[in-house]
Amino acid sequence: MIKIPKAEFAARIEKLKALMRENDMQACLIYGDEYRKENLRYMSNYWPLFERGAVMVSMTGEPFVIAAPEGEMFCREMSAWPDVRLLPEFACVTVPDKIEYPQAHYTSLTEICKGLQESGPLQRLGIVGIDAMPEPLMKIIGDSFAGIELVDAGELLFQLRMTKTANEVACLQEAARIADAGYKLMIEQVKPGMTELELASLAYGECIRQGAENVPFCLLTSGDRVNTIIGRASGKVIEDGDMIMAAIAVQVEGYVATLNFPFVAGQMREEQKKFIDILVEAEDAALSRIKAGAGQSEVVRAVKACFKDRNVTEYDLYPPLHGCGLAEAESPYPDENTEAKFVAGMTVNTDVSLFGHPHGSNRIEESLLVTEDGYESMSKLVRHLSRTWKETATISVD
Repeated sequence: MIKIPKAEFAARIEKLKALMRENDMQACLIYGDEYRKENLRYMSNYWPLFERGAVMVSMTGEPFVIAAPEGEMFCREMSAWPDVRLLPEFACVTVPDKIEYPQAHYTSLTEICKGLQESGPLQRLGIVGIDAMPEPLMKIIGDSFAGIELVDAGELLFQLRMTKTANEVACLQEAARIADAGYKLMIEQVKPGMTELELASLAYGECIRQGAENVPFCLLTSGDRVNTIIGRASGKVIEDGDMIMAAIAVQVEGYVATLNFPFVAGQMREEQKKFIDILVEAEDAALSRIKAGAGQSEVVRAVKACFKDRNVTEYDLYPPLHGCGLAEAESPYPDENTEAKFVAGMTVNTDVSLFGHPHGSNRIEESLLVTEDGYESMSKLVRHLSRTWKETATISVD
């Protein structure tokens, strides 16, 4: 079974401590919840279920995890760190009511602050996840750590998460394999008369059967609904000749791989073929610019140049590349002016798209590993679909 080993979490902590030392931070609190899990899971493996969580890292001793009482056992089951402490402020995120847990053994942020100070002066506390944290909770932290400078430490986790280890890549590759299986089933079984929900359910079910930890989304629209850019499957009946825009994201051990390739229910029209041709050509242009040391802006420029040559610039709505990992979309998200370069070990998604075009809206998306010589696609299906399209102008999974 693919997992991130305990030793790798320990290595992450040591790397974070080195960055904390450089930034004169004596401790760092990494916040997360069900909806913004990435940094918390990266440092602790804990992914809260409708509650809040955090991991506290100090310059001395092992980290400890902060959780809520209902999810305590779940936290202990997942966490890379055995020390788990409970806070009432971390209970269910969706209700304003105060929930009583009579058997919970709570600590407090004030007690946590005192404990940290026992091992030395605490002058600066880094906080990761300020952008995801509710304002009342941030105020409680400020009051509990009165007299201590609170600083946004989000950039530290950005640095740590930018490149991936072999274990992280293995998780993404497994997620891509599962996503391929779900998407392949949709292409094989799509037919006029079924609803979008029926089609999406095939992918959801297959991905869970294949071992997905979670399916963060399966976007699916058809016919005129493809112009919504992103959309959930609905009860709309798919008609003959409807273009399908489906994007499926699969999560394995926290890591999310995504794929999208246009296909049509029933008979494909010539103008739809020409539209898909443009996307395949632009995707190839993007891929040809990806390798360690190359400028990320070159990918954006190459796609824009391709769209300009095909007179479709007005339908190009956003940059064609973004990072992937513990979030479906994470940094980097380059535009044509960025000076950043690709680094071996980065993982990114192409997201080559046109929206509002008279003959359809769609995208081609796949998760990639940046290498010294170029890239490795994690989706065998997207590579197969692209290759067979260029050879036969058909969508074939055989």
